[in-house]
Amino acid sequence: MVRPTIILSAAAMASCAYAFAPQQVVVNRNNNLVSSSTTAMQASRRDFFIRAGSTALVTLTTATINSSPAVAATTPPTAEEIERIKVGYKNIQYLLDNWEQETTVCRENGGECKRDADAARRAMGLRSTTDPLFQIEKVFNKVKYMEDIDLDKLEQFFEATEDWNTAMNMSNSMAFISQFAEYNPGGGKDEVLKYLNEAEIQVKLAEKALSVILDCVTSSPQ
Repeated sequence: MVRPTIILSAAAMASCAYAFAPQQVVVNRNNNLVSSSTTAMQASRRDFFIRAGSTALVTLTTATINSSPAVAATTPPTAEEIERIKVGYKNIQYLLDNWEQETTVCRENGGECKRDADAARRAMGLRSTTDPLFQIEKVFNKVKYMEDIDLDKLEQFFEATEDWNTAMNMSNSMAFISQFAEYNPGGGKDEVLKYLNEAEIQVKLAEKALSVILDCVTSSPQ
């Protein structure tokens, strides 16, 4: 059973209507998050964005994935975690470039071929704990602790994480429905294709959001 415990901001409430996994974010106001060489203005901006980020980021868990209680992150993402975002982004790009091929499954020895949206859920990190983007929101939640992040891009980053969360959940729903649409009353192959196309639209939106996120975590301030 997934517990709908949510870390919400007004923006997150407007964009998300799905079950959320528990995630607590703690910001120690006594910690000095800015180096001694950073100006007072930068310190003020970083503090503002960290406080904003702690309420804007939302940790999502779908009905098919149960997660253990998370411990609040207070450290920046590791190189391995950043690499997970890069690999996941490439996987989504490959899926979109080869959508029909990747969402078509054929039986052996020239058997019947059917459209299957499982590849979409896999690329979005929703099928296995070994998927690069599995619970990637936990990595997003660490980004605000990066010392070398471009502060001018933090607002874009937070907006992109919300867009990612929405697209991830919608793509999961559309892909899941498409897998049973043929057998539902009034269903058929046309219904499968209908929901599969909707899933593709959401994956495209997720790819766009992840591109912004990746740019924010891999670029240094000028």
